[in-house]
Amino acid sequence: MLLAAVALLLSAAFVYWACEYFVNGVEWAGHKAGISQNAVGTVLAAFGTALPESVVTFVAVVFGHTPEAKNIGVGAALGGPLVLATIAYPVVGIMLLLTRSQRPNAPISVNCQRLCRDQGWFLLIFVFKIGLGFLAFALKPWLGWLFLAAYVAYTWAEVRHEGDEAEGELEPLLFQRRAAGEPGWPMIAGQTLLALIVIFVASHVFVAQLDTIGPWLGIPSTVVALFLSPIATELPETMNAIIWIRQGKHRLALSNISGSMMVQATVPTALGLFFTPWLFDGALAVAAAVTAGAVAGLLLLLRRDTLTPVRLASFAAGYALFVLGVWLISPSLSRA
Repeated sequence: MLLAAVALLLSAAFVYWACEYFVNGVEWAGHKAGISQNAVGTVLAAFGTALPESVVTFVAVVFGHTPEAKNIGVGAALGGPLVLATIAYPVVGIMLLLTRSQRPNAPISVNCQRLCRDQGWFLLIFVFKIGLGFLAFALKPWLGWLFLAAYVAYTWAEVRHEGDEAEGELEPLLFQRRAAGEPGWPMIAGQTLLALIVIFVASHVFVAQLDTIGPWLGIPSTVVALFLSPIATELPETMNAIIWIRQGKHRLALSNISGSMMVQATVPTALGLFFTPWLFDGALAVAAAVTAGAVAGLLLLLRRDTLTPVRLASFAAGYALFVLGVWLISPSLSRA
């Protein structure tokens, strides 16, 4: 058990360390490709850090041989947006408070129109995918192509959209800290891909250690699966947010989360529709309702330009509401 605890801490440290190299690499990749800094967060960084969760969904729904295994994939498709809305966004608020880069009760300096657009599209797609979770009809699997098309259209629009003014200075490529001039594509790609591999492996080690330590501490495996594992799988996005806030790039941190939410709303959903009945139980319905409510609240604050660090941090209450809701509707968890 001591080894599991050490592995848990080391894997979390490796995720953070690899995220340092990853965000540095994708910023350079965006710079070399002429992509706006906002698109770096919403497309390049978001797709990279959302890849582990998408792989979890893919493996569960394609290679799972039991309904329980396939349900894990559906749960991952719902758990990702929930954690991003109620954990990752609040982490940005908390980091802004800790770094004092924004006044606690003053509106956060963001492009409200652009973030509203991203979250508005996410909410529209998310509500549609929730509705499908309560319906059964023969043509449902074919709708998965609509979700993939929606993400392609979103990516195309983000890459082509003119970006906001860049935040902060572009730091030297970490693999070539002292090299003169701009790094070449091979070094940028090598650093970014290597960091992504470390993130992927370390994240899965982190989740595996939770599965080991949870029962030893008396935490039922169902609680670990529903409440703790989703937080672990979204660890890269959360670490990215911490790193970018520490560098004074809060708009980039927010765009990374909003872009990751678009990935989670479309790609894993398409996989779920292709390979499962895509029907929700009570726990998934609670997760969907809390996520939709959190994003709707975020949209309301953005449109009124009243999103402050304190209010953003308070969205963490949504995850507590999810835990309470699932606990109340699940007799087995209540007895635990």
